[in-house]
Amino acid sequence: MNAKFHLALPCKDISETRKFYTEVLGMPLGRHTETWLDVNLYGNQITFTKSGDFNFNFKDYRLGDHVLPSFHFGVIVDTDYWGELYTKLFQDSNLEVTTEVSFMEHKIGEHLSFFVKDPNGYMIEFKSFKSAREIFAS
Repeated sequence: MNAKFHLALPCKDISETRKFYTEVLGMPLGRHTETWLDVNLYGNQITFTKSGDFNFNFKDYRLGDHVLPSFHFGVIVDTDYWGELYTKLFQDSNLEVTTEVSFMEHKIGEHLSFFVKDPNGYMIEFKSFKSAREIFAS
């Protein structure tokens, strides 16, 4: 079965969120009103609902030598697109983009990864696996 996921998240500012996802990341806008919007994130539905200020108290975690945010979401894309997106976001914008990192080198699940922070403070991870067969391998 090929299923899509839906994720609903609180949002500080609808217009800034719309601008980030549609203009910066280039994602299509779905249904929307003044208080919520749907974004098509690579065929998956992310719903942002205006909630005002909110706070996620989260701890980071360590993966190898890297400290990562425990609260994040992301997408897995092919290596060519990953490189194009990293270049676009890192070089062509004023976003805070983490340096590209290779995780789990020479192990099952090896992948490239970088993070971008959206206007709400959410960390979005973009991954590209060395072998797509290893996405869920253990």
